[in-house]
Amino acid sequence: MATVGEWVEGARPRTLPTAIAPVLAGSGAAAGVLGFDLLAAVLALIVSVALVIGVNYANDYSDGVRGTDDDRVGPLRLVGSGVAQPYLVKRAAFLCFGVGAVAGIALSLYSGHWWLIVVGAVCLLGAWFYTGGSRPYGYRGLGEVAVFVFFGPVAVLGTEFTQTGRASGLGIGSSVGVGLLACAVLVANNLRDIGSDVETGKRTLAVVLGDRDTRVLYAALVVVPLGMTLVLSLRAWGALAGLLALIVLGPGLRRVLAGSTGPQLIPVLRDTALGLLVWSAATALGLALT
Repeated sequence: MATVGEWVEGARPRTLPTAIAPVLAGSGAAAGVLGFDLLAAVLALIVSVALVIGVNYANDYSDGVRGTDDDRVGPLRLVGSGVAQPYLVKRAAFLCFGVGAVAGIALSLYSGHWWLIVVGAVCLLGAWFYTGGSRPYGYRGLGEVAVFVFFGPVAVLGTEFTQTGRASGLGIGSSVGVGLLACAVLVANNLRDIGSDVETGKRTLAVVLGDRDTRVLYAALVVVPLGMTLVLSLRAWGALAGLLALIVLGPGLRRVLAGSTGPQLIPVLRDTALGLLVWSAATALGLALT
């Protein structure tokens, strides 16, 4: 039986910045147009964190039962390592999805936009079928597309919309930056796993592109959001605070471009997620103060 510590590690807490960042960015955009709502922001954060932890457990379950995680570098896999029964990990995923669904319904009703419940349902389906089901889209090179859509426009603009009733230019720009950096987190993860994914038949975008082009893609996903910072600063000079993320993103970018592989890329995943959080927090604060 898995220990509490192993369940926590299986939730992959290092990925939590991808849950927090969109809510920060969306709330910052809302504050930038004088529409910040604390309760809506808290409910959005609960939804986001619950879904990210849920999708981590769901991926652990689905990859584990397929045998994809039998020989994998990186964080503990509960099913793949054999420390937890698959049905328990699946149950944990559905429990998290349930918490996210309840908070999402509450947020939709509180904001007065019931149709957001439909958007939430689509997010739940996307979370499960990333690696679940008979034809998971994560195995067909579409993971990055889904991450950009769900962590960028959907999460950031959804957060702003529940607070202000509209999507502003500040929100749209922020959603692009968050979406691209969230993709960079996934690309860093899949770059590390190219070898094992090829062996198990998991066709991620990194497998399709190959090692060299995946490194180029990672660099682009990190650099473009910094350019978006300059675009946002034309409307709100405080957005320039987002450039502080380069301090965190720089070391990982150097590792990737230098050709680091395997365990050497584990810090890149951590630094990219932290860079996403720093960019989102600094941008949100800059937009709010401006």
